[in-house]
Amino acid sequence: MESFYDWGSINLNNKEKLIQDNYSKVNQISARCMRVIVAILALAFVYCYFGTDMDESVLIVFFASAIFIALIPTLIINILKFDHAPVTKHIVIICVCLIATLMLTLLSTYAYPIMLFPILLASLYYNQTLVLFASLLMSCGIVGSNYFAFRFSDVFIGFPCESFEEVMMSYVVPQIVVVFGLSVAAYFIVQRNSMMINSAINMAVTMQDNQTGLIFSFAEISESKSKFTGEHIKRVAAYMRVLAKASGFDDEYVEMVSTASMMHDIGKLMISEEILDKPDKLTDEEYQIMKNHVLYGEALLEKCPGELMHLACILAKEHHERWDGTGYLGMKGEEIAYISRLMAVCDVFDALTSDRYYKKGWSLEDTFDEIIRLSGKSFDPKVVKLFIQHFDEFKEIHNRIPDKQKY
Repeated sequence: MESFYDWGSINLNNKEKLIQDNYSKVNQISARCMRVIVAILALAFVYCYFGTDMDESVLIVFFASAIFIALIPTLIINILKFDHAPVTKHIVIICVCLIATLMLTLLSTYAYPIMLFPILLASLYYNQTLVLFASLLMSCGIVGSNYFAFRFSDVFIGFPCESFEEVMMSYVVPQIVVVFGLSVAAYFIVQRNSMMINSAINMAVTMQDNQTGLIFSFAEISESKSKFTGEHIKRVAAYMRVLAKASGFDDEYVEMVSTASMMHDIGKLMISEEILDKPDKLTDEEYQIMKNHVLYGEALLEKCPGELMHLACILAKEHHERWDGTGYLGMKGEEIAYISRLMAVCDVFDALTSDRYYKKGWSLEDTFDEIIRLSGKSFDPKVVKLFIQHFDEFKEIHNRIPDKQKY
């Protein structure tokens, strides 16, 4: 049987996405670390301002500059949302090196601990090149800070040295040696941890791909059993992608919900074809058998591992539940999982607009009015509001993926 799911067209790029997500999380941690530095700088400023006789204007300029630089990662990562951008990690390292340089210039030996911070921060990214970048940048900062501190010793905390060459040998070289030594240690630690991270990512990708492949296979089995299920599955998955995205979920979760929705009718594999494709109205006994497909679906999926299969199990069980509690299992309101409330709208919209043996499909306008009428009864009003806002996308999907066979 020819697959109606094109693996190439899905192009989820799971490994790349997991790597990007990992970088995003580390960027978030780095931004928090920089905010901690802001607090430390503020305390250091208060101490220097009231506890030393250093020039007040110099203190204000240097500490204000350092605090401003420390807030740049928060602006880029948390406000502008560039947490996935490849260049973000370099900006973070540049910022912390600039802060270290400013503090070394102003406070000399009192600020020595901060010159190690860029190396520690770079090691969070499990990127050996970034560690070397931080080491080189900090070494340049050490040379520059010591030069300015010596050149303007009347403004900054000076050195008991007669020449800059003496400063280089007594202060700069030892500092660079310490930075270099920590960089070497960080380099090999990052190398080892990077291998472990890549191994974990590969395992996660393999598991997710296996789950997705299993869902596609079951969806194809559903198509082979019923003459209309396949197109229904594809349309519902597309509708779910629209509503999940409109709900504010991130792209990864949107794709998971959309993929999991393909399994919502998996329990119908346990229902005979005589009932599934019966051209006449079902008897009460047959209807009760048909209703059991939600429990069959739950039984088939509840012990399958992985988040994707867990979502599929929820949708298989709850997609016929109604907001007012009159659904198959009597679940009501917030008792129904949010993704199942999305699924209810998508499933009913497709069922009403599709031709079947026993009925002619409704017009898109009549279906739109019916779903609005059932808001607060069959459907969560919040979901209906999203449906109204994105009705044009539903129409586009309905027209783009028609049933192959008309009745």
